[in-house]
Amino acid sequence: MNAEASYLPQAHSDLVPGRDQTLHAVDDLLKTRLAELRTVLADAGCNRVAASPTLHIDLIDELELRLGDPGKRLRPSLAHRGWVLSGGDRRTWSALVRVAAAMELLHLFGLVHDDIMDRSSTRRGRQTLHVSSALQHRSAGAAGDAEHFGDSVAILLGDLALSEANALVGACSGPVRDAWRVMSAELVQGQLMDLTHAADRRTDAVTSTLIARLKSGRYTITRPLQLGALVAGSDQAWVDRLVAWGDVVGDAFALRDDVLGIWGDPAVMGKPAGDDLLEGKPTVLRVWAAESLDDSSRSLLAACDDGTLDADGVEQLRQAMERCGVRRRAEQELRALVARAMALIPGLTSDPDAADELRALVEAIAWRAA
Repeated sequence: MNAEASYLPQAHSDLVPGRDQTLHAVDDLLKTRLAELRTVLADAGCNRVAASPTLHIDLIDELELRLGDPGKRLRPSLAHRGWVLSGGDRRTWSALVRVAAAMELLHLFGLVHDDIMDRSSTRRGRQTLHVSSALQHRSAGAAGDAEHFGDSVAILLGDLALSEANALVGACSGPVRDAWRVMSAELVQGQLMDLTHAADRRTDAVTSTLIARLKSGRYTITRPLQLGALVAGSDQAWVDRLVAWGDVVGDAFALRDDVLGIWGDPAVMGKPAGDDLLEGKPTVLRVWAAESLDDSSRSLLAACDDGTLDADGVEQLRQAMERCGVRRRAEQELRALVARAMALIPGLTSDPDAADELRALVEAIAWRAA
């Protein structure tokens, strides 16, 4: 029996594996892949080179650490959901596990590179890799620039995670590989648009909504659902219907992300709130703020645009945006997106229990605290 087949449920092999079984199998596959990667590097002679006495960086250790903190495992869960809704069975389950594990690696790639670009100091309550590596460099009194060193280490970790993700998907069917390629390109393009629009201080609702969909909603909600359906062998008409629902739910996810980026609880999120304002992110909330803020608060928004807003200014702008109704408008839009998503559920399933699960999923995504 090959390694992937061993993940199939033995006691009830005639039943469709549940979400928890899929997530456990994803964790097992990730551990197996990292062990194989150690062997690959050992075979290449890497273990015959003496480690630096002051700067010991082991990227596989870092991958294990950061993948071992599973967070919500939202993307694998949604891939499983798309697979089940599409009639997936145990014959395609191992392919689902491969794709779901690849999503976790792609997500890590995105997080690590995003932390570098945003100069984030913490993630999930832990120092970001570029920060911890820079601190190690400084403590060692090593040559060169510490921040550049830290950024370089983190970039390499992200590159390795992306390489392993693509290797996992490479064994899947052509339609799955095609959808994976689209998802990866959307993620990168969305991030690029986020950077360029922040840099040239452009904010308009259409562009801000597209950025949020590409770099957040699509790769978190829509594409995992689509990939699960494609693994199950669904026809294009069904996949299109699932994608349409996923985009509505994904838009709700992205908008909630923007709300949490300003008003979220750092203790719950594991990272600071207000960073989107410090960095002048081109979110739709800033567009609404420009439409609604009174004259006395416009200097704060200008400082946000210029990247000169300090911590006190973030708090003042956050309060001003709440007073002028930006948060209330976001919550109204979220309720509208939730209603649209709920209205589409009867077209996805006639099973009352499955429909209830989808409704609960929409609510959880739209009103989550982290």
